[in-house]
Amino acid sequence: MKLPFAEGNLLRQKQINQVMNQQTVNGFLVGKRVVLIGGSSGIGLATAKAAAAEGAQVIIASSNQQRIDQALTELPEGSEGYRVDLTNEQEVVGFFDQIGGFDHLVYTAGEGIKLSNLANAQLDEARSYFNIRYWGAFMAVKYGYPHMSKDGSIVLTSGIASQRPNAGWSLGASICAAMEGFTRAMAMELAPVRVNAVSPGVVKTNLWSGMSDADREGMYSQIGSSLPVKRVGEAEDIAQTYLYLLRQPFSTGQIITVDGGAVLV
Repeated sequence: MKLPFAEGNLLRQKQINQVMNQQTVNGFLVGKRVVLIGGSSGIGLATAKAAAAEGAQVIIASSNQQRIDQALTELPEGSEGYRVDLTNEQEVVGFFDQIGGFDHLVYTAGEGIKLSNLANAQLDEARSYFNIRYWGAFMAVKYGYPHMSKDGSIVLTSGIASQRPNAGWSLGASICAAMEGFTRAMAMELAPVRVNAVSPGVVKTNLWSGMSDADREGMYSQIGSSLPVKRVGEAEDIAQTYLYLLRQPFSTGQIITVDGGAVLV
């Protein structure tokens, strides 16, 4: 018997919801807790959403309470958010003590990108540039690891500046190279917990917010047209690589480049 139009639509929507719910139930992160430091915006938030879609309970942390509050409105019920000063060792320790046990750690936190030629670099500013991107990750691993399940994993963040630096990238290239060395060292030291890193190319995130709108869009257009894929990355593109490394049980100590082919051109 043919159903009335409205009832047919309701039945179809119910069937779609059942399929979506089943996909979530079958997600590879069901029953897992995933901590995403830097998870309130950009690549971190995109990864949090992707992990939640696979059934994870996500816990995000960053230094910006307003962004945390906004991010939680975009994440499923049961997600948690914490404001943590990633340059403060005691706050990092307290955060991990507060949240308790978890399975996976993703670190994407970073301040806005700064370009400066060596001759113009100020040493105090250069040293401080490592505080979040490198030392923040260092502390997250140091104090997060004791709370992790031994079949879990850690995914850190590098960048293609270590492979393809240009003028003005002395700090960025140095930090990326340091993160890659740290990743490999931790893969050996913390085994059997797997430790990997993602190395993105240019991605549309708020890390470029220090540029004017016109300069930023001009950069995206210029770089995108030079890439084999003919565009710069979106946060959602890169999030899939973090998810791959959470899923892949036989990968550790690896740096996965996802850059639209930038290292080839």
